[in-house]
Amino acid sequence: MDIDLPDVLAEVTAQFTRYEKALVTNEVAVLDELFRNDSRTLRYGIGENLYGYDEIMAFRAGRPPVGLMRKINRTVITTYGRDTAIASTLFYRESTPGKVGRQMQTWIRCPEGWRIVAAHVSIIDEPKVT
Repeated sequence: MDIDLPDVLAEVTAQFTRYEKALVTNEVAVLDELFRNDSRTLRYGIGENLYGYDEIMAFRAGRPPVGLMRKINRTVITTYGRDTAIASTLFYRESTPGKVGRQMQTWIRCPEGWRIVAAHVSIIDEPKVT
């Protein structure tokens, strides 16, 4: 298996960047587009477990568009072959000092383009540096 083919990595990185921009600017249509429209698509959030595209869309539509800005750090995108990728990042928000968010996404190349089929978001206390 080819890991991190440069052209595939560039494609997924561009979509991840597009997702991040849409997330912090509350571009719901772009966020909806980037999740696969399928009943098997999952998103485990900080306070919600969403099963299927319809639940994910409803969550995005009902989420307040405030406090979305964040800084990301230690982003790792790894591609496997030409059609699968995992994107992981840490994020920090001024509204949650002392906390670090963690986000993982599974991306699959679909006929309509790269789409997220599974996502997990969680927040923990920022680990103490020793």
